[in-house]
Amino acid sequence: MNSLPSNPSLPINLLGSCFNNTSATYKFYWFISLIEAVENGQYQVNKQVLFARMIANAWYTINYFNVSFGKQDQLQRAVEQLILIENLSIDTKKQPIVDRLITSNNSTTYRLLRYFDSEVPYRFLSPWFPNSKGQKRDIYSLSQSFSNNTLYAVNEQNVIINPKWINYLSENSGILKSFCYWHLSLYLQKHNPNVPDIPNKLIKPPLRNSLTKQRKDFWDIVIHHNGAVNCIYSKKPLNIGDYAVEHFVPHAFVSHDLIWNLIPADKSFNSTKCDKLPHLDRYFEGYFSLQQKAIQTIIQLDRKNKFLEDYLTFIPTLDLAYTSNTNALKELFKNNIQPLITIAANNGFEFMK
Repeated sequence: MNSLPSNPSLPINLLGSCFNNTSATYKFYWFISLIEAVENGQYQVNKQVLFARMIANAWYTINYFNVSFGKQDQLQRAVEQLILIENLSIDTKKQPIVDRLITSNNSTTYRLLRYFDSEVPYRFLSPWFPNSKGQKRDIYSLSQSFSNNTLYAVNEQNVIINPKWINYLSENSGILKSFCYWHLSLYLQKHNPNVPDIPNKLIKPPLRNSLTKQRKDFWDIVIHHNGAVNCIYSKKPLNIGDYAVEHFVPHAFVSHDLIWNLIPADKSFNSTKCDKLPHLDRYFEGYFSLQQKAIQTIIQLDRKNKFLEDYLTFIPTLDLAYTSNTNALKELFKNNIQPLITIAANNGFEFMK
């Protein structure tokens, strides 16, 4: 998404240029937080609330998906510190995070939020005041009268949305946030070149997808035909109705539910594995044996099973599952899984103990 909705009475081009030459994520999360305030009917907002919203909007991307914002990005560092300082969890919802941060009496929390005051509220307005050369005092002064149809006025405490912009921001809030998230995803992809599916790691989904179909329409069929299979972690026999479907490479990294990354596992073990990485020297053989048996079984019983299509992302033909050269199929699986494990580890995911 490269363009914004037009409006002949507003300098839309200046708004779009706010995201040029970005060297940190601050402007993206600042603008998203501003749009959320407008959506809530808030046109004069305390800056500390907006800084807290920046933290809350980046929370899941950093804490769950381990996406890197870059070595110099203080937003990532603030999120990583605040989850500990304020004793919050990864799954804390956005508004409770904001509420906790703006009511906290912890001086470090206040300082971490206030850091962004020198980074984004006035700098975001630089396109409207090119002659000010990013000088904070000048931009504060010029913005008070909404000179050049600037987006908002800013002072030491508050941001006041320009009344001329309110309808535009309200009516196009969804498009504006999509525009911002699109450019944020491009920015983050540069800092995470080998991490898959960055766009789907920017917003916490309301619920994780259910794996019921993968269980009933795939792994139940495999177990019903072959009998119980052993959990590769606990060695416990797994029967229909008595196993969990788990992501071999954590969902928090791959951000998908493709069948080649899903295996049956001991329910109690799965709850402790969480988002830890498996050691391939210990678990790959068991993982591959389950997958090979599954492919062979489903092809034999239901060759049109839609989950078989998931394997074609890295296997040229499923007939390889029936060749006498098991090593060729095994090599394809390893070449698919091993780089994901390596990259995930490099991005902060921990291995199982």
